[in-house]
Amino acid sequence: MSDWSAWIGREDVRRDHIDPAAVARWLATLDRAAPADGSVPQAYHWCFGLPDAPTAILGADGHPVRDDSPNSFLPPIPLPRRMWAASKVEFLRPLRPGQSVARSSRVAAITEKQGGSGKLVFAEVAHETRGDGELAVRETQSIVFREPAPADAPPAPPLPGDGSFDPSPWDAHRMIVPSEALLFRYSALTFNSHRIHYDLPYACQQEGYRGLVVHGPLTATLLLDLAQRRFGDNAVRRFDFRGTSPAICGEDLHLALRGSGDAIELGAFAADGRQVMAATAAI
Repeated sequence: MSDWSAWIGREDVRRDHIDPAAVARWLATLDRAAPADGSVPQAYHWCFGLPDAPTAILGADGHPVRDDSPNSFLPPIPLPRRMWAASKVEFLRPLRPGQSVARSSRVAAITEKQGGSGKLVFAEVAHETRGDGELAVRETQSIVFREPAPADAPPAPPLPGDGSFDPSPWDAHRMIVPSEALLFRYSALTFNSHRIHYDLPYACQQEGYRGLVVHGPLTATLLLDLAQRRFGDNAVRRFDFRGTSPAICGEDLHLALRGSGDAIELGAFAADGRQVMAATAAI
């Protein structure tokens, strides 16, 4: 077990403002209208506090290189594959264009585990986002680092099977096909240079995926958008999600929701019924 105790409690604060033009670009990316009350849609908080590392210090995967210096927010975990695995989000009040924003981040825990695919290291990061000084969003994000894909491993996820997604048990359903343009725009909005989202040879040959990978927070954003269509703007108060399998660019992605009140279940599924993301919410 590696000793990452020096990073526990490490903090980072980034300041921003909510640019109406940037919000308009986010809405255009998702093909949706602005909330009628002029607020910022939920999930836009993932566009704040973005990394601004110089291109010269990016690693092979496109993320900033991690080292053991005081300036490295996360430790130099020696596992090359990085993934946003899960988040627990509380929406406390809507954000609005023009507000000043401060996002504070703190390393809450780092744990090592042994999974079916090898060693895993989980980093838990606690975020608080404030608009004009008032706490608006509280989130605990789980980042997982994984070993390289074995050279003889089949591409992930598996090829689509013979099954099909059945929307009949769900109260709301929407199917989209994430395109290269959608992935590019979302990467630009979140200043995400992870190469699995835009570099097809890298995604397939270096990380073992079957195609370009849809961002985890993009899938989560689409699920929150489905909740907005069902319950109204900024109705969700709690939203927890966990990635279960990669979603692949250019393939059908089914978004589904059922329940109400504090017992809402959401999910994202591939065409053959393979679950991509599991989520719960409360309004």
